[in-house]
Amino acid sequence: MKHLGMRWNDIKKTPRDELLGLLYAYSEHEKFHSMDGWTAEQVSETAKENPDIRSQYVTYLETRRKYEEKVGTKKKLSFKGFK
Repeated sequence: MKHLGMRWNDIKKTPRDELLGLLYAYSEHEKFHSMDGWTAEQVSETAKENPDIRSQYVTYLETRRKYEEKVGTKKKLSFKGFK
């Protein structure tokens, strides 16, 4: 809970449902921003040494897609680089 900036007294006073909601929101935030700035090529190169990074990247992309659909923003498709 230190990541949320809560002191022990705050935690004791907060209802359980609210604490669970805060923890879930923090978890979603971490997934949503876990691989900001990474490209597919960087993940591919890193996955040669650490294969677990690929599943983390897929989770990151799924989370981003879920929230972009909820907000209604979609990335513009670009066909640059295709030959």
